[in-house]
Amino acid sequence: MIKVHHLNQSRSTRILWLLEELGLPYEVERHERDSATRLAPASLAKVHPLSKAPIIEHNGLVLCESGAIIEYILDQAPSEYLRPEKGSKAYFQYLEWLHFAEGSLGLPIIARLLMNMEQRDGTKPMDGYISKELNLDFSYIDNVLAKQNYFAGEQFSAADIMMTISLEIADSLNLLEGHDNITRYLGDMQSREAYKKARAFG
Repeated sequence: MIKVHHLNQSRSTRILWLLEELGLPYEVERHERDSATRLAPASLAKVHPLSKAPIIEHNGLVLCESGAIIEYILDQAPSEYLRPEKGSKAYFQYLEWLHFAEGSLGLPIIARLLMNMEQRDGTKPMDGYISKELNLDFSYIDNVLAKQNYFAGEQFSAADIMMTISLEIADSLNLLEGHDNITRYLGDMQSREAYKKARAFG
């Protein structure tokens, strides 16, 4: 059985959601952030040197990083549900968005999140870069979602799980104003039963 190390208020919700969508058995070990520093606890560092969530344990393997974990779990699933057929156009769209979530989109969102935690006076050098990247990314995403219901085309996939959690962080920072297609998409994703079950873990 897959063990998921789940940190509250983290992207490990992605893995719980994926497992719920697939109907695969799993167990959860909870870890709580330090209430003062908001950092992960020492218990997570005992599982993996990076002390980050998500982490899974399965058949002697300890694996970190959302995208890698998602691909590993999909390889354990009995069907190709949530991943388009390899070689198809939808498959390469799936790959693009699976990595976009933590690559192109992840950096400016997390940078903005961290900067919002600082005591700041005036504009800082990184502000212009972050704003440019966020505007570019959200315009691209919104235009794609104006043409299709999901990131890999017309079928829900694990790429949607990756992207939804990143977009939720952006939404919590009030970065999605004026991007109506993204807002509509988030509502659709948050109405899925598997999503609700995963979110119930906190």
